[in-house]
Amino acid sequence: MSEQPLSVVLEAVLLAAGRPVTVEQMLELWEETQRPTPEAVREALAELEAACAGRAYEVRQVSSGWRVQVRPVFADVVSRLWQERPSRYSRALLETLALIAYRQPITRGEIEDIRGVTVSTTIMRTLHERNWVRVVGHREVPGRPELLGTTREFLDYFGLKSLDDLPTLAELRDLDDIKVQLEFPGGAPVPAIERLALAAPEDESLDEPSDSTEADDDDHEPQLPTLVAGPQDSQER
Repeated sequence: MSEQPLSVVLEAVLLAAGRPVTVEQMLELWEETQRPTPEAVREALAELEAACAGRAYEVRQVSSGWRVQVRPVFADVVSRLWQERPSRYSRALLETLALIAYRQPITRGEIEDIRGVTVSTTIMRTLHERNWVRVVGHREVPGRPELLGTTREFLDYFGLKSLDDLPTLAELRDLDDIKVQLEFPGGAPVPAIERLALAAPEDESLDEPSDSTEADDDDHEPQLPTLVAGPQDSQER
């Protein structure tokens, strides 16, 4: 490997991995006597990132490490490679996920107070099964309800390095005008954050309940179009 530029070797590593790889994991690929320094690896990653300018794919750092992914501009074309129908998520699920992402830690009861409807068990089960949401503690009030927060897998899935990379609420005001695909099984990773459908309203209106007081029903919620996203990783935050 020493005969090849470090950036080229790392490109091969990321292409072969098919998942985010940390700098520490990259360093373990060399024998100790031949191992580059962490600084050299980071410099090579920056070089590789710059070299991808103008290409159909990019090198991007997400929460779990570095990965190679298709640029979002090609999502519509690339998604047609797979004929399997992608999973689709209701507006109710996306609003619930948005509130957890932007207001965490938050209880299920607080989500219901803000949205004005009961959060269905199906929605919560889906979020936990996708490993996008986890219990981060308990509110110190009677009943000690669970506090919910997002996971590292949530960040990886939407191409985020940290929660600071979430778009502002003002960018997500109108869910109906956003067309996104949250999942495409087997698809190449594409950062969904540019068209993320975390449809939280403006901050000042988050506390305004809706007119409906009935529980969410995923079977009757309007379904959303979908955008290619990366495969799930199993690492927990």
